[in-house]
Amino acid sequence: MQSTGIILRVSGTIIDVEFNRNSVPDIFNELHIIWSPESGHAEKKASIEVAQQLGDGVVRCIALENIYGISRGLTVVDTGGPIKVPVGKHILGRVFDVLGRTIDDKGPLEESERLPIHRDAPAFIDQKIENVIQETGIKVIDLMCPYLKGSKIGLFGGAGVGKTILVTELIRNIAIEHQGVSVFTGIGERTREGNELWLDMKRFDVLNKAVLVFGQMGEMPGARLRVGLTGLTMAEYFRDHEKKDVLLFVDNIFRLVQAGSEVSALLGRMPSAVGYQPTLASEIGSFEERIANTVNGAITSVQAIYVPADDITDPAPATTFAHLDASTVLSRKLVELGLYPAIDPLESSSKGLDATIVGEKHYRVARAVQTILQRYKELQDIIAILGMDELSDDDKRLVNRAKKIQKFLTQPLFTAEFASGMPGRYVPCATTVEDFETIVGGACDELPEQAFYMVGSLKEVYEKAERLRAEVA
Repeated sequence: MQSTGIILRVSGTIIDVEFNRNSVPDIFNELHIIWSPESGHAEKKASIEVAQQLGDGVVRCIALENIYGISRGLTVVDTGGPIKVPVGKHILGRVFDVLGRTIDDKGPLEESERLPIHRDAPAFIDQKIENVIQETGIKVIDLMCPYLKGSKIGLFGGAGVGKTILVTELIRNIAIEHQGVSVFTGIGERTREGNELWLDMKRFDVLNKAVLVFGQMGEMPGARLRVGLTGLTMAEYFRDHEKKDVLLFVDNIFRLVQAGSEVSALLGRMPSAVGYQPTLASEIGSFEERIANTVNGAITSVQAIYVPADDITDPAPATTFAHLDASTVLSRKLVELGLYPAIDPLESSSKGLDATIVGEKHYRVARAVQTILQRYKELQDIIAILGMDELSDDDKRLVNRAKKIQKFLTQPLFTAEFASGMPGRYVPCATTVEDFETIVGGACDELPEQAFYMVGSLKEVYEKAERLRAEVA
């Protein structure tokens, strides 16, 4: 029997409900408010979630959807468990809200298995603790900040630096080259951003290998707080039951913290440092710990991170950083130079760039590239003031090599063909390492700099150089 209660109090998006003392709902249970807004209309439901048990059969709940028109005295039904969302192969290509309802006007979803969004992280015995590189086919990532399977990657970058293109390229490469699936979770996403992403993914033909879940900016704080778990639950099914490698995109993890802060304030909790919720670390921890590499498969997460007022010591980004295994930083300076993908190889880092994980050769080449680019960065002020003529012969050689490396870190992306007019390139990691070892060793010093721009492998550089020489001749 489903237990029923009565609404005692409504305060904004917080609702107190009284149940019989013998049938009090558990924390995280989903409850349904039932009411008839107008006579002659069918009864409607609104979902709320139990956040606190106040005693004497009273529970305090947070709203998960619009509760306009509710009042005291309405009936509330306990569903007997947490929010359950649809999982399985047939959810690919669809767009969902926090409650697992489709919002893409493609008709109802066929009835399927549903799983609760509140679940424990994988047991330690089920986790796979070996470090395996997730090849992306993007040269600058695979060489300078390789992604580990089951890791958490922070994606830093402002507006217009290519975050969406990079995200869709990763989804495309994982789907086509590795037969994996992707789940995109928009937390506090603007409707325009979500719509553009959906249209882009449709144009790039990657929608049928991805699931999109949105908790939009104008929705209830409770919905934005839980939508990350909805996407994560869908990703866990693909990992644990379909035994696939899954890419989970979260945009933006700061909005998750923000929603938690709003809910905490509404529940009347005393705020902690800088006004954030006292439960900040446990909220982020319960989400991040479920993203793991298991014996069945791996969930690799790429999380866009907004840094408030560019202050990385702020508790929100600082708590998130503690969970990250890699950072991918998109630079506006590289965008201005026309270097895409605009990933800064000196600012980006990864736990995977270790000789014991990627191998001695890869590590040595990556560090050599970093050294050359760092020295070039140091010399730029001298070049700007005094010119190249004032540099020593060794520094001149290094600067020319650095410019070629910088150009060779660019790459035509499949999902940017509409803008660049160049067919995309997928470059295996082993080829990337071999090519950069050749460039660092000085074997390409005589080739024109322009030949290195927007190509895949070094073989294409030689072909482009031949074409350039032929044009000059």
